[in-house]
Amino acid sequence: MSNSLSSKHVGLFFGSFNPIHMGHLILANHIVETQGLAELWFVVSPQNPFKEKKSLLSDHHRLDMVQRAIKNYPKMRASNVEFALPRPSYTIDTLTHLAEKYPHNEFTLIMGEDNLLGLHKWKNAKALLAKYPIMVYPRLMDRRRPEYQLPEPARIVHIDAPIIELSATHIRGMIAEGKNVRPLLPPEVFEYLDGSSFYKTS
Repeated sequence: MSNSLSSKHVGLFFGSFNPIHMGHLILANHIVETQGLAELWFVVSPQNPFKEKKSLLSDHHRLDMVQRAIKNYPKMRASNVEFALPRPSYTIDTLTHLAEKYPHNEFTLIMGEDNLLGLHKWKNAKALLAKYPIMVYPRLMDRRRPEYQLPEPARIVHIDAPIIELSATHIRGMIAEGKNVRPLLPPEVFEYLDGSSFYKTS
């Protein structure tokens, strides 16, 4: 963290955003408005190490949809930082790159409670936890789960945020079946997809 006047607290919301939907926006807006963040960046991932790439729409289409969806949200921005990094993308590598490029920013990870359970599987998880704070938003999940086995020091803050169980996978399935998804998407994203062939064939 820097005391420079140019420093700012930035939340990083990683995801495929395939496509970005209203659940993402509701959650992101709640977090940036209530958690003391100067900005929230949607980091569009070209490939998640735990997901198959074949289900992803091309990188530039997903980035374009995010940019369109957040155009009226001045505290949000879209980041394509991972597009130029080695693939598959690993969060610790992206954070190292961002810290070098924006040395005056304080970066905080934003993730769902379900992802926190698998954090020990991430590349250099101990180093990540030691260096970066994490904001965890609630998800519907089995409350009988074991306690988190996370090494110290870990700066994890569980935040009170709306539980949005809206799935991009479900939306893609509805599009493939010709169902109306207008209420589930930002208007700009619905217009981008409407009339296209995106997600309509497997």
